[in-house]
Amino acid sequence: MNDKGFIIGRNPVIEALKAGRSLDTVYIAGGGSSSGGSLPLIRKLSTERGIPIKQVSGEKLDFMAGGASHQGVIASGCCAEYVEISVLLENAEKKNRPAFIIICAGLEDPHNLGAVIRTAEAAGADGIIIPKRRSASLNQTVYKTSAGAAALLPAARVANIVAAIDELKSKGVWVYGADISGGDYTKADLTGHIALVIGSESAGLGRLIKEKCDCLLKLPMNGSINSLNASVAAGVLMYEVLRQRSE
Repeated sequence: MNDKGFIIGRNPVIEALKAGRSLDTVYIAGGGSSSGGSLPLIRKLSTERGIPIKQVSGEKLDFMAGGASHQGVIASGCCAEYVEISVLLENAEKKNRPAFIIICAGLEDPHNLGAVIRTAEAAGADGIIIPKRRSASLNQTVYKTSAGAAALLPAARVANIVAAIDELKSKGVWVYGADISGGDYTKADLTGHIALVIGSESAGLGRLIKEKCDCLLKLPMNGSINSLNASVAAGVLMYEVLRQRSE
């Protein structure tokens, strides 16, 4: 593993997969799906363990490897283990207080995800939920940006955010989404079991996710820019939760 948390080369990746190492993503050079050798085994082992596979350019792998021979394959390690959604709810029960969960529905910038995790941990959240696809994950950049909070705040990684929302709602959790079409965030009652949903940097919340939310919340925009950085918006909402629960 190099200093960026990458496992480089076919045999090292295969051994890491067989050993059950905590891996985040397996990167394979473009065209790897039709190549022979050990690549089919790497794909098979990754799929069996539910580890996402991303096809990238050889130039991308060259950059990630920093000059090392990657043989068309690199795996990134996790900075923390993923847990089930039930663990997040159990955390709230142990604290004897309403659940407070953050759902990052497609944050692709690891710096944004790290910033959200850092604020969530400071605000007393019970954990975060992220999707397996089209999202930043718990890599070394997230760990550094979160100032280590990524190793403290439990994170669940799910195949489908909509299904995760349904699971939370079945447990009595109210789901609030951050969206410009919503109501004033200061008027919502955020003292019960809640989950805050933060959308992607470019597209915000998807239609299905918005429909699943019990309520949409917006932040006032008095300047020329009509949106905030996702991690900043998440921070404002999280501290409104903390404010209401402290009163």
